[in-house]
Amino acid sequence: MGKKKLSISGRSNSKRSQTAIELMIIIGFVFFAFTIFMVSIQISTSDKLKEERNLRVKEIAIDVQDEINLAFQSSDGYYREFKIPEDINSIEYEINIVEGLVYIRTDDGKNAMALPVPDVTGDVIKGLNNIKKEDGVVKLNE
Repeated sequence: MGKKKLSISGRSNSKRSQTAIELMIIIGFVFFAFTIFMVSIQISTSDKLKEERNLRVKEIAIDVQDEINLAFQSSDGYYREFKIPEDINSIEYEINIVEGLVYIRTDDGKNAMALPVPDVTGDVIKGLNNIKKEDGVVKLNE
């Protein structure tokens, strides 16, 4: 009798061990699948943020280009105020007019754009800008 109980309890422990291993495999698989799911969501969110930031950089550059072109095509006495955002989705950036180009670049260096503009005096700033045309010269924040 003692041997039968020993063999029965041995089989029982074997089944418990197998069940525990199977449970660990299932838990590992679920954890792996959850991790893959979270990584894919993070990548998708990151791509959307990059795309949105690129679009915003482009919009700002085009807005400045349009304002300068409009002033250049207008007659003397033209005056207008326009606003440039302080940041792009909480990321700082620089915007300048250099050698006939409006140049915008994020501080992290991941986004940049340059668009041609007519010659102007002065420079664009973040916040409120004013642009005017006097004696055939377009002046920005002067």
